[in-house]
Amino acid sequence: MTEKEAITARHSVRHYKDLPIEESKSSELKKLIDECNSISGLNIQLVLDDPECFNTFMNHYGWITGAKNYIALIGKKSIKNLDEVCGYYGQKLVLAAQMLGLNTCWIAGTYKKGKCRISRSGDEKIVCIISLGYGENHGVEHKSKPLEKLCNIPQDKLASTPEWFQQGVDAALKAPTAMNQQKFFITLKGQNVSITASKKPMAFIDLGIVEYNFEVGSGKKVIQG
Repeated sequence: MTEKEAITARHSVRHYKDLPIEESKSSELKKLIDECNSISGLNIQLVLDDPECFNTFMNHYGWITGAKNYIALIGKKSIKNLDEVCGYYGQKLVLAAQMLGLNTCWIAGTYKKGKCRISRSGDEKIVCIISLGYGENHGVEHKSKPLEKLCNIPQDKLASTPEWFQQGVDAALKAPTAMNQQKFFITLKGQNVSITASKKPMAFIDLGIVEYNFEVGSGKKVIQG
């Protein structure tokens, strides 16, 4: 499976089987996490067998069940656009997990930060986590807003744009966003693409996710917001 194929195949999964992640797969993820940390300056960590992190009031009512593994997205508070950077590299890891046959879900609220089995310094914050494991199912495809609300190119004009842009937009629209709000906007100007986000909760995490998907789909870099 390629990253492009993983974008299409991957959906949010909140219910997990009681199965361990094989060492070969966790080792692959740890290697990629080390690479992401080296490039980004983040302190992303893979945590296995820590169900207490998910022991919250909402999860008692079935929001997340069976989860005990996660990727913690952590970084220094001084990092510019920290949420966006975490979203970008977190999505890279999400797609890698999908390619390894694992299921994931972005989680920003329904977990206990204080009980996560992570190590961080006083100048670092945990932005969010990504649950990880073998799902009871493979999730379902989310609905997308009309293109006119997400891009400066309307649907009837999209076919006249470069193929790489069309592929990038398709990948971006498949990106997971908080509550499926899709609070982002893609702008094509000449050969340059920029993606911006509204100032809503978690919107800048979503922005990084969308940027990564667009770049995978198009093969082009975007002007980061």
